[in-house]
Amino acid sequence: MKLNARRTILVGLAFLSISAFWQLYDSLIPLILKNTFQVSDTISGGIMAIDNVLAVFMLPLFGSLSDRVHTRIGRRMPFILCGTAAAVVAMLFLPFSDNIGSLALFVTALFVTLIAMGSYRSPAVSLMPDVTPKPLRSKANAIINLMGAVGGVISLILISALVPKTGKPDYFPIFLIVAAVMVLSVLLLLWKVRENPLREEREKIDAGLSETEKADKASAGRAAAGQEASSQPQGAPAKTSLDPAVRKSLILILISVACWFMGYNAVTTAFSRYAQIYWGIQGGGFANCLLIATAAAILSYIPVGSIASRVGRKKTILGGVILLASMFAIGATVKEYHVWINGLFALVGVAWAAINVNSYPMVVEMSKGSDIGKFTGFYYTFSMAAQIVTPILSGFLLEHVGYFILFPYAALFVVIAFFTMLFVRHGDSRPLPKKSRLEAFNTDD
Repeated sequence: MKLNARRTILVGLAFLSISAFWQLYDSLIPLILKNTFQVSDTISGGIMAIDNVLAVFMLPLFGSLSDRVHTRIGRRMPFILCGTAAAVVAMLFLPFSDNIGSLALFVTALFVTLIAMGSYRSPAVSLMPDVTPKPLRSKANAIINLMGAVGGVISLILISALVPKTGKPDYFPIFLIVAAVMVLSVLLLLWKVRENPLREEREKIDAGLSETEKADKASAGRAAAGQEASSQPQGAPAKTSLDPAVRKSLILILISVACWFMGYNAVTTAFSRYAQIYWGIQGGGFANCLLIATAAAILSYIPVGSIASRVGRKKTILGGVILLASMFAIGATVKEYHVWINGLFALVGVAWAAINVNSYPMVVEMSKGSDIGKFTGFYYTFSMAAQIVTPILSGFLLEHVGYFILFPYAALFVVIAFFTMLFVRHGDSRPLPKKSRLEAFNTDD
């Protein structure tokens, strides 16, 4: 069985369009709120958290809705098409309202855009497993994440090139180009990917695999029946709940996830304002730092996967946490921009890759005998909760304490994550040797 890489790249176009928008959103919306509408940092942080609040409700809702929809073009495709169409129209009103100085129009357009984006993220992510057999989903997810990284890089390059260093910027061309990228990506997806036939083909393959697994399990069960009967008292109930030690590890790693997202997301959300106001970076120059961090993370996936296969996921994560906290601590000492700061952000990207690639698999590893989907929900609940709280909390501190507090704030939460992660004792089974180095890119989205 071989992964159809070309098809998976086409499926990843939906995630490319999503990532291109969110990078644009995180980079430019805080600047518009601050510079055009003079919104305080606390309120700005609250506005930047709205998308995560909506995601908590909308992602499961629209994911479930798309499971029950059946159309000529598929289950997921109607949501992707309609959501993208609504998003690209609404998002163009954001730079327009910035240019005319209308806060009411800006807030309305922002809310409609976030609703539209939330309506098709789950269907877009679900499209990959819909058309990919189970044994190949790890490799496919790697390609999907790479496509998402490409989308983010496109937006960062546009910001770096088109935001002027002096005067009031006109963000409309950037939003227009990103909107065009989103439309072209989704139209190409619709043209080249036939969702219904591919899903039916995948269901047949998975059904065949399930029959083989059942036969293997039945054979193994007959061989072990005598031993199991002697080791378990008659009438003893099946063990379905988590062992207390495993539950403790699960709680600690979820706290760790929340803490490092509290630190990292605070920096990514506030960095455009911080770079311009505190470091004095002009125009869209701040995007270069984020672009370098993203590129470094992409290049680090393969080495990080190789390291984790040798020393284990926990040690790799702890190394990433130490590196991330160190870089944030060094960033706290920087009073103005220097070229060497780009090296600091490259190491931030490496650290985040080490953490992000291995944390989700550790959570899922603890779900043996339980529902993997439920544990995936645990992971995203804690990561999203952190991304709701931290823009507001960090924004309050930036406004009332000072911009210098951003990096110490981020470093503090990452340090807390180190100590909670230190006591995690489960979920660290070393992965089997990968048939393809591409699987090292497998990470959450």
